[in-house]
Amino acid sequence: MTKAKKNEFRPNDYVVYPAHGVGQIVSIEEQEVAGMELELFVISFEKDKMTLRVPTNKATEIGMRGLSSPDVVSQAMKTLKGKAKVKRAMWSRRAQEYEQKINSGDLIAIAEVVRDLHRNDDQREQSYSERQLYEAALERLTREVAAVAGGDEVAAAKQVDEVLVSRAA
Repeated sequence: MTKAKKNEFRPNDYVVYPAHGVGQIVSIEEQEVAGMELELFVISFEKDKMTLRVPTNKATEIGMRGLSSPDVVSQAMKTLKGKAKVKRAMWSRRAQEYEQKINSGDLIAIAEVVRDLHRNDDQREQSYSERQLYEAALERLTREVAAVAGGDEVAAAKQVDEVLVSRAA
């Protein structure tokens, strides 16, 4: 493996870890595991009070990536504006698909979940599991939009909300 590839991510970089969303690399450390030296990214997910250690050689393989480009963010915003696409499948099947999209770490896929599960005040109630998936997707989207824009989550949440509300009109 070339040296450049290996250090694609550096301490203080924000990264997206598919199963957990946006985190920040705190450090890169060496650890001995089963008699082998392993180099690990130490990633902090401050909001979730969680720290993850990811072997540097496995990071890309498991889908860890840098933050989306502003381009991808605006694509995600466009996706939010679209019409909800709700399949006629059973909820359990759809819920599974939504969960896969959320955990894919793909910002556009996450935006699709937010779009498809968003409810206006005058629409029917959301079930508990629907609401949970919606909030998980919304949080992932908002955190990444915030991180790309420089870290203001309140502003990012407002931006996302305005797009969703404008769509309703």
